Amino acid sequence: MTVIVKNHTSDELHARLAPLGITLRQARQVQASVIRNGSLPPVQHGLSAKRLEVIRDAVEIPNLAVLDKVVSPLDGFAKYLFRGEGPDPFEAVRIPLLHRPDAPKYIACVSSQVGCAMGCTFCFTGRMGFRRNLAAWEIVDQVIKIQADSPHPVRGVVFMGMGEPLLNYDEVIRAARILSEPCGMAISGKAITISTAGIIPGIRRFTTERHPFRLVVSLTSADPLRRRELMPVESAHPTAGLMEALRERHRANGERITLAWTLISGVNTGEEEARQLAELTRGLPVKLDLIDVNDPTGRFLPPSERERDTFRDVLRLHLAAPVARRYSGGKDIAAACGMLAGDLQG
Repeated sequence: MTVIVKNHTSDELHARLAPLGITLRQARQVQASVIRNGSLPPVQHGLSAKRLEVIRDAVEIPNLAVLDKVVSPLDGFAKYLFRGEGPDPFEAVRIPLLHRPDAPKYIACVSSQVGCAMGCTFCFTGRMGFRRNLAAWEIVDQVIKIQADSPHPVRGVVFMGMGEPLLNYDEVIRAARILSEPCGMAISGKAITISTAGIIPGIRRFTTERHPFRLVVSLTSADPLRRRELMPVESAHPTAGLMEALRERHRANGERITLAWTLISGVNTGEEEARQLAELTRGLPVKLDLIDVNDPTGRFLPPSERERDTFRDVLRLHLAAPVARRYSGGKDIAAACGMLAGDLQG
């Protein structure tokens, strides 16, 4: 069977090529060259022309097709449209972090699925429905293609594009491992963030396996009834069970739990929500990330500055936890959180 290099960690690649006499060192040389240069390495110490010919016959190096790219003239966010193994395109976003002139860098926001089965009412991707899971190589290659197109290094990856990462668990974790390997993209595990709408079995498995990657859980409401209206995942993975899984995670690693809260004007920005959140997380160290809703249909609107500031004030009053407002850029090109729908025209 042909071995897809970008679809395997170096250890997995070695296991598949070892019957051909390929050593672990040689497998790592192959992995590094394919990930960083897009091709097999040249003849060099430890890799003869004959050995490379054996490897060339055994492997495949697929590439995503870059269908289009658009860059926001307002904040520099860039959106890429890709096609992989299937006919349906998917998107990724390059997030610029240029505030330090001495160390400019990018974060790649990648997709893990084409479409999404979660059906969150405020998310454009959720309205697409689920099409398919992406293979690990299709996830890895999003970062490779973004890096190849960028003047500064990609130093972080967030699985916050299209799809629910924990419903494509094996491919997502494999991709994250490849991206963080020294012979891969060498991106620190702590700089790789996996976001979930709250898939309880996936969270428990993630905790048990003790991966170094960060986890962010989208909560958006502490009221289960309201959350079910906004996020249908509540029906299958109720808030009570979700919080139990998060408490288990905190006991396992001792770290704060990061919760994402999509701010929707008049829906989840009142004092009662703050009270409920404080009660729900009592005794659990959390960190709350506030993100304005981005709904191109206009059904859901972000809060005004006054409404947002008032909510932050009541959060400080009731919730003894850090609260941060996260900038969601690229709105003008439909690249912001919740706007990806596989079409650059939005």
